[in-house]
Amino acid sequence: MEKLYKNRYRIPSARASWWDYANPGAYFITICTDQRRHYFGEIRHQTMILSPCGVIADVLWHEIKHHFPHVTLGAFVVMPNHVHGVLILRPTDADDNNDDNNDDNNVETLHATSLPSNAPSNAPSNAPPPNAPPPNEKNKQMAAISPTAGSVSAIVRSYKSAVTRHAHRLGYEFAWQTRFHDHIIRNDEEYWRISHYILTNPQRWKEDKFF
Repeated sequence: MEKLYKNRYRIPSARASWWDYANPGAYFITICTDQRRHYFGEIRHQTMILSPCGVIADVLWHEIKHHFPHVTLGAFVVMPNHVHGVLILRPTDADDNNDDNNDDNNVETLHATSLPSNAPSNAPSNAPPPNAPPPNEKNKQMAAISPTAGSVSAIVRSYKSAVTRHAHRLGYEFAWQTRFHDHIIRNDEEYWRISHYILTNPQRWKEDKFF
């Protein structure tokens, strides 16, 4: 029987309530565009032709591993109105966990937050000033419901935010569906079956439920 884990998410019905999504493992992720609009391009002759938004979605997915070092990327594809991908979370030691606490600084940007070497010595830092008041109750509540650093939810939120930010910065209309779908991959056979499904998705587009 599967070992039970404490649920940490605001919407238990959206994912397995018995599992901690910061746990090492392989996860099959599907993220759809708002109202399944074809923001990412079109399928022509069983080949995905990426739009500018599609290029952004593709490039930034491959950037995930640079911002979440404990993540390995599996199969991935951009479709006209959704993306499919496999995220593989590896175990981390205590030091890595301490580093992961900085993930929230990257969640909205997928950019490094360290200052350049020529930054002035009085440049603002993330540390609160010595006389800063304690966090108010609203901040405590937001912290309690925020995704665990380095978890699947934090990684997906980071990715979605980065794609939206860059698309809007370049003047493109774009929006994601609010939620995303995840599936815990349980064994090698399932991993390879899902990987094959992802990589051949463009060839089966007219049979896809998102078509």
